[in-house]
Amino acid sequence: MIAAAKIELIPMKSLERAVSELRPASSISMTCSPAKSIEATLDESERLLAAGHRVTPHISARMVRSPEHLPEIHARLRELDIREIFVVGGDADPPGCFFDAIEFLDAFLTLDDADGPERRQVDHIGYTGYPDTHPLITNEQLHDALHRKQELILASGRSAHVSTQMCFSAERICNWLRSERAAGLTIPVHLGVPGVIDATKLMTMGMRLGVGTSLRYLSKNRKALGKLMTQRNFEPDALLRPLAGDLQPLGIDGIHLFTFNQVDTTEIWRERTLA
Repeated sequence: MIAAAKIELIPMKSLERAVSELRPASSISMTCSPAKSIEATLDESERLLAAGHRVTPHISARMVRSPEHLPEIHARLRELDIREIFVVGGDADPPGCFFDAIEFLDAFLTLDDADGPERRQVDHIGYTGYPDTHPLITNEQLHDALHRKQELILASGRSAHVSTQMCFSAERICNWLRSERAAGLTIPVHLGVPGVIDATKLMTMGMRLGVGTSLRYLSKNRKALGKLMTQRNFEPDALLRPLAGDLQPLGIDGIHLFTFNQVDTTEIWRERTLA
């Protein structure tokens, strides 16, 4: 899983440097920024594909501007021959023509299947799970959405996976996933883990980019907060080692590395760990 982990990149000023630090044929998850556009994400995806990387673009439901914008996005995915997307609700406020990821999926799946399943463009769709809750959505709503998305995607004949938000509590992740498995979640789960990131940058960037809820776990857990603040960098081992024995039983079969564009340090950790 470490060898095949996806590296998340963010379309911001540091992206150019981050791309230069990628290893050949990396697996990339390219995010969608409310400050830019879905087209910007697809432009960066095109550049990475041309460089030989495997790219999964994020599509933010709330950033789809109008009913006419959706076919344009679909046509671009077909032009780039992108078979996998990652769907998020997104933070755009006010939203465009879709309020959330479920509304988007309903419309997108219908459009992608318009010419028959044999002509569909997207075969696999990932989406987000929230073991550490969400500041604006209730746990009941998160639970219902998690299972509704699975139902929609699998019923269409596509495969899917859930990638968790960044969370620092192995216990919380295990408890959340055991509960969701018992409730009928069957698809694979990818564990969202920070890469090797400067501890201060992890805190400040995390709050800025919308993972403040996960980071608040640290403020409630003095031991974890103290450990992070006395280290120069956070390393994925801090979460992966405590979870190692639970990965297979819980159906966790992938890793999603949040790098905040600090790719080089994360890749050094990966090579060292694999060696």
